[in-house]
Amino acid sequence: MDFRFLGNSGLKVSEISYGNWLTHGSQVENEQAKACVRAALDAGITTFDTADTYANTAAESVLGEALAGQRRESLEIFTKVYWPTGPKGPNDTGLSRKHIHESINGSLKRLGTDYVDLYQAHRYDTETPLEETMEAFADIVRQGKALYIGVSEWTAEQLQEGHRLARELRIPFVSNQPQYSMLWRVIEAEVVPASEELGIGQVVFSPIAQGVLTGKYLPGQQPPEGSRATDEKGGATFIKRFLTDDVLTRVQELKPIADEVDLSLSQLAVAWVLQNPNVSSAIVGASRPEQVTENVKASGVKLDDGLLKRIDEVLGGIVERDPAKTAQNSPQARVA
Repeated sequence: MDFRFLGNSGLKVSEISYGNWLTHGSQVENEQAKACVRAALDAGITTFDTADTYANTAAESVLGEALAGQRRESLEIFTKVYWPTGPKGPNDTGLSRKHIHESINGSLKRLGTDYVDLYQAHRYDTETPLEETMEAFADIVRQGKALYIGVSEWTAEQLQEGHRLARELRIPFVSNQPQYSMLWRVIEAEVVPASEELGIGQVVFSPIAQGVLTGKYLPGQQPPEGSRATDEKGGATFIKRFLTDDVLTRVQELKPIADEVDLSLSQLAVAWVLQNPNVSSAIVGASRPEQVTENVKASGVKLDDGLLKRIDEVLGGIVERDPAKTAQNSPQARVA
């Protein structure tokens, strides 16, 4: 496993991290989830990402149990705040001082730790003054409950303003967590350049496009039984936009390229996002331990410019690049 710095901080993270959105506490039984975490640890992953809203707090509890007994200093544990939790009352959501302070305490209890390495604003809150949010994050850092602050799916302008306030408050704002894959490149035009200037690293989710880039979904055929596309609890909603014959046909055309460099399609997809130097880590999820074992083989892979150009030629116009299509407008990224 290779390691990268998280933004311009001194914190090193595994360039492939393990996340439990849509799996722990919902799609995957607890023992299977713990087996996936053990596989991640065995593969050298030290960075684990979750959120209080995943499975309405259950995912944090499962991850905490799975990591129990591990040396805390050898792990980087990330979680997030914003989306509704609990009974979903009026103050059970957002980035108010009240919700942030109550949420970090709940997350730490469920994760079984005194602190998280990175605490992230899961979305931008248009209803709470940004100053209030950043001051609450500053309190949490000074209390030792979080070491670094990050966000998820913020625009370039939001990153710039949040970073300005963080500097004034003297707290380390080091990361953004966006959706990013061969098929979904909306961060490249604005978010990445702004982040490079600010010293913010990307911790990207869905590098395999919800499984579409594994090649298991075939044009003109129904999704395989038991796949994410057949999960009406949530998975099917997020993957739907990619399940067109045009997209699926072009994904199949990537297979000869993957074969040339002795990679599976999913390994090629993860390696592709890691070619972007602003990416600090790519989050992979799993419903089976062998999926983790396969995907970590993308660590350290270098893809040459000629191969990257061929990938672009194959995918052509199906790639989404519009920076306006952030999570604020995209149901695919709504609660990731």
